[in-house]
Amino acid sequence: MRIAFLGLGKMGSPIARHLLSGGHSLTVWNRTAAHAEPLAQAGAHVAATSSEAVRDAEVVFSMFTDDAAVESVLLKDGVLKSMPAGSTHVALSTISVKLSAHLAAEHHAAGQHYVAAPVFGRPNVAEDGKLWTVAAGAADALDKVQPLFDHYSRGVTIISDQPQAAHAMKLGGNFLITAMIASLSEGLAYAEATGIDPKVYMETVNQALFRSPFYEAYGKVMLTPPEKPEATIALGVKDMRLFREAAADAGAETPLANSFAATLKAAVESGLKESDWAAGYYRFVQNTTLPGEGN
Repeated sequence: MRIAFLGLGKMGSPIARHLLSGGHSLTVWNRTAAHAEPLAQAGAHVAATSSEAVRDAEVVFSMFTDDAAVESVLLKDGVLKSMPAGSTHVALSTISVKLSAHLAAEHHAAGQHYVAAPVFGRPNVAEDGKLWTVAAGAADALDKVQPLFDHYSRGVTIISDQPQAAHAMKLGGNFLITAMIASLSEGLAYAEATGIDPKVYMETVNQALFRSPFYEAYGKVMLTPPEKPEATIALGVKDMRLFREAAADAGAETPLANSFAATLKAAVESGLKESDWAAGYYRFVQNTTLPGEGN
């Protein structure tokens, strides 16, 4: 299959490598051209522009940081206009529900197909090809691209025939990740204050209560922060904002998310914007008296 891949960051690069390893013809593009070099060495063609990358593609994957980047490349830079009629765009980014719905309408007007397929998992999980994909779109479009998901996913959940539902699902999942990070941060800070080794606390509650590889992995990140963050506090701020906006549009209340958003905002203001999302949140809770405490 002729595939174009736009956006070769921490998540995009490993996904693109898995697609290339699957035997597909891959053309890649990234604003920072140096990020494409390892893929070029592996056999991918590197396009000079995003529009050039998609011109002959059957399927276009995109993986960008936020709504602004997606709009800039896909809409302002003319990618949608350059995609062939009948081609399929697979949107991997974590973006707003509103933008996802707008992209669906734009693709439909251009005679193209659109599948929303954001993923759960950090960059190390992407490297291992064990992401979990949540996808939504028309059945024929999903049938075409679902075999491609298998190259980098340990599982796939089909959410709906409405693409924006997959992005709503992704934001809902990231809300629960934030809730886990917030509760672990408070629990670990409590353990320290009461003389319990945080590592022992983490191992005990996970073995006794959760038995979750996810809790185990995040606990390790929080107690032993990586030198280079895989996901930052800044991304947490973005995801909580998008979750709350989607909930507000749907008429749902989000008191917990409001609290998490306030803490993340305060963490950014304290200088932790580029710290690891989980480890930075824990560090902030360790060193801060949060609103409502001490009453």
